[in-house]
Amino acid sequence: MSSMQFRLSAFGDEIDQDLSRQLQLLQDLNVYFLEFRSAWGKNVKDLDDQEIALVSRTCQEYGIAVSGIGSPVGKTPIKNSFETELQVLQRMFVVAEKLGTQNIRIFSFYPPEGADKDTYLDAATSCLSYMTSQAEKAGMVLMLENDEGLVGDTIERCYAILSTINSPHLRFAWDGANFVQSGVSDPTTNGWAKLGPFVGTAHIKDARSADHTRRAAGEGDAQISELLQALYAAEFQGFLAVEPHPFWVDGQGELSKAGGMTYAVNALRKLLADLQYTEAAPPLRQR
Repeated sequence: MSSMQFRLSAFGDEIDQDLSRQLQLLQDLNVYFLEFRSAWGKNVKDLDDQEIALVSRTCQEYGIAVSGIGSPVGKTPIKNSFETELQVLQRMFVVAEKLGTQNIRIFSFYPPEGADKDTYLDAATSCLSYMTSQAEKAGMVLMLENDEGLVGDTIERCYAILSTINSPHLRFAWDGANFVQSGVSDPTTNGWAKLGPFVGTAHIKDARSADHTRRAAGEGDAQISELLQALYAAEFQGFLAVEPHPFWVDGQGELSKAGGMTYAVNALRKLLADLQYTEAAPPLRQR
């Protein structure tokens, strides 16, 4: 029987803008890794060195390690200045090193409105290939996330990008809910054979194909249970990064970000328990 265990992380800025409140809830939920995207209302790309140092100290105080940087690189029009995008990426290399991770989430660019995305596949791949070469020099790993509206939104185009570049410094950030919202049906059934070998991290949220609304793991059509089974069989070494995009309504009818994260983490843990999968113990320094 496999000894493989899953490691949970979470996008803390979906809990609160304040970093301490993010980390306090993760600590309460026994989630020991943070997918760092923003704090104090500022995106990671806009935080200066002093603020990044504060992020590092605060994470250490709460016993939370950074699993990856949720950068916005590549979530921009493909016709924008590539040099500007590279400058942001270089900054992300510095931030990642300061926060003790090699993993940096990126995207595959927006084509012009109404354009055929296949027309821009070569251009996006060329940009991402150069970014990957820079990541290799920096000792970093880029995690390419699929998302609605980007060049890399479908299984086929994501595979075209990843297989063409074919580098250990460019891995795939699997997001089943984003596939559903991009019109992909049964993403794990239809996509794992092609994309599974490239997966470096998995974003955990669900979505319904009927209305594209987001749901907790197991409550939509993103085949999260099937994904967990595929990851387990592959002895996946990355993170399950919970990203609920708040949907939980409290007893007063108010949208609760903290409640949404709690609900989403518990939903994922229920799927893991149903499959009889276990979580890895936190690093010794975090106990």
